Amino acid sequence: MLVLRVLRGGELHGWGITNRLEVLSRSALQVDEGSLYPALYRMEAKGWIEAEWKMTENSRRAKYYSLTRAGRKQLETEQENWHSMSAVIALVLDSA
Repeated sequence: MLVLRVLRGGELHGWGITNRLEVLSRSALQVDEGSLYPALYRMEAKGWIEAEWKMTENSRRAKYYSLTRAGRKQLETEQENWHSMSAVIALVLDSA
């Protein structure tokens, strides 16, 4: 869900996704390559994101990922599920 949310802002390469998550979470989240790339490959296989090789601003070749229409729909679904689950967890924590 978080990767899809980051890509909603526009295409990014793997390091850019990791960096953006770290910045947005105020360094609370630090995603390593061993977790990120398998997740990106799964999301690409499901059609939620697409990838294209491009040159970075440092003249290096990198795979840039972008959100697809199906990915936007999945993000909406994931956010709805998250809000519902968060509300249920809050109910349990507040009542205990």
